Amino acid sequence: MKTRVRIQLSLMMFLEFFIWGAWYSAIAVYMSSNGMKSLTHWPFTMNAIAAIIAPFFVGLIADRYFATQKVLGTLHILGAVFMFIAPSLTGNAVLFILCLLAYNICYMPTMSLANTLAFHQMTQQEKQFPAIRVFGTIGWIIAGLTISFVLVLFVQKDVQPEATALPLYLTAGASLLLGLYSFSLPHTPPPAAGKKVSVRTIMGVDAFRRLGSRSFYVFLASSMLICIPLAVYYNYTQLFLENSEFTNIAATQTIGQASEMIFMLLMPLFFRRLGVKWMLAVGMLAWVIRYSLFAAAAPDTITWMILAGIALHGICYDFFFVTGQIYMDKKASLEIRGQAQGLMILVTYGVGMLIGAQIAGELYNSFLKDGGELSLAQWQHFWWVPACFAGGVLLFFTLAFNEKIK
Repeated sequence: MKTRVRIQLSLMMFLEFFIWGAWYSAIAVYMSSNGMKSLTHWPFTMNAIAAIIAPFFVGLIADRYFATQKVLGTLHILGAVFMFIAPSLTGNAVLFILCLLAYNICYMPTMSLANTLAFHQMTQQEKQFPAIRVFGTIGWIIAGLTISFVLVLFVQKDVQPEATALPLYLTAGASLLLGLYSFSLPHTPPPAAGKKVSVRTIMGVDAFRRLGSRSFYVFLASSMLICIPLAVYYNYTQLFLENSEFTNIAATQTIGQASEMIFMLLMPLFFRRLGVKWMLAVGMLAWVIRYSLFAAAAPDTITWMILAGIALHGICYDFFFVTGQIYMDKKASLEIRGQAQGLMILVTYGVGMLIGAQIAGELYNSFLKDGGELSLAQWQHFWWVPACFAGGVLLFFTLAFNEKIK
């Protein structure tokens, strides 16, 4: 791969995840500060709905009729428009949430489109892709640091930048930038042009049937179930940090992405020693420990415990999701590998996160009935719920998954 192309793709990945991190790590605080405290789970629900819709858009339209870089650019420009409009709709919660749905429908397909564009330029994907994808994680980290240490210069004293519309405008600006930049990326013709594509293929039905085994079904069920406590983390860590009087909320959460980078590099070492089953199990165990640390830390705001819980994101994400992607790739034959990866995205970021966001919202609102915001004692009880749930999923998976794959 030419150096110029590598730089182009790295910048694309940086902006792709900068955009997601800029709004995703601040939206709950923004809504809470603008009269929508009981509705903060809805943006994450909209994100999950869009994740379910995205494979149909990509598979039925983008992959068949249009050059990838043009679809990528168009969707990001449309997304910029919706995100720019969103702050003006905060007076009407329904319109605000629907606007975020429209934005997410534009954004979520771009994740697979960006991967498709990158893979098209590579000759050794397993070696070249990680070095480019890591810029996405860097982008998310820089987004959080920008919110906490740059946008803070443009707000009044004692006002959290996450509580203002600035992160949303930052998202819109970055989305517009990537949209325009995308048209300069290497030409990538539609990969499925002229091929017959069915809804069954896009949903991964064929892959589901061909990969079918007891342990495979256990893995899919566990993947969906573990996304329920994951939704709790993404949605309510922001508010927990705010109630715990952390001042740099977005920047604090980037500790998780920093650890993700570290454990991504260490994964080959652990993989050789543990294998698929215990890599997945360690990932789920890390989620149990993370929520237990949050619960134990809540009453007295024990800072190191909270930061340690956030830092465990690297193990939570890499050991489960990345290992899961490797497991799917090893299980699938060449002709259904794309379907298999699409099936995992549909089950996790789609169905699992959709259910998780709704359950998380109901859980939070059940505590919210006692007052305007959760007390630190209530946060302790709140975090024990996802800790116990993740522990149950871990127990189920450990006992029921018996496939031997190295």
